[in-house]
Amino acid sequence: MEYAAQMERIASLIRENPNFYALTGAGMSTESGIPDFRSPGTGLWEKIDPLKTSSAEVLYNDPRLFYEVGFTRFPAIAAAEPNPGHFAMARLEELGYLKGLVTQNIDGLHVKAGSRKVWEVHGHLRSCHCSGCKKGYPFEELVVQVGRKQIPPACPRCLKMLRPDVILFGDPMPEIFFEAESVLSAGCDLLLVAGSSLVVYPVAYLPRLAKKLIIINLEPTDYDIRAEIVVREKCGKALSDLVEQLTSG
Repeated sequence: MEYAAQMERIASLIRENPNFYALTGAGMSTESGIPDFRSPGTGLWEKIDPLKTSSAEVLYNDPRLFYEVGFTRFPAIAAAEPNPGHFAMARLEELGYLKGLVTQNIDGLHVKAGSRKVWEVHGHLRSCHCSGCKKGYPFEELVVQVGRKQIPPACPRCLKMLRPDVILFGDPMPEIFFEAESVLSAGCDLLLVAGSSLVVYPVAYLPRLAKKLIIINLEPTDYDIRAEIVVREKCGKALSDLVEQLTSG
């Protein structure tokens, strides 16, 4: 099926299926300058083993390694700006089609772009909290302390270690993940997956809860065979073209 016909078909599926949700992954944010994890030659995990620098075990057992190596990418991610794909997702919600959006990304770009119903199931970089007294602080508190070589960064109240509000390897999934899972289980007629390789569990389990599936991703996924349509295009272009299709038809 040609690209233009794919856009027409996706638009028809969205109009026909009122319980329409989305799931986004790292490929959603590459156009905002944030590398994904597995693309050959550019993926973050080709350069750094996350289990050796960015896991919960490293954070608590070797916080200096975590904050001097694993943490270094976070400030740039937090400063990134939404791309056309993020704004297109927000527009799909504004138009009344998209009922909610699950994202694996910690960059917060869907929220910045104006999406309102977002399940950030791997956390976000807007805040941090104390590992001792649990008091929350803006993410900037981490950036300032690490920039001053205060490692590990300390809670101003109790002096225990601060940590970002993201889900690291080895952390339990947050309650918001189970909320998203429950909503999709209750009735997801159509799920649009954008920019996800669908290999990181338990999030990669979620497409099984949808009655129908659309995938927009540059690389193949294990779910392609189940999808109504698979689009090999960047998320920014495909989602922008989809919005245009829905608003011009």
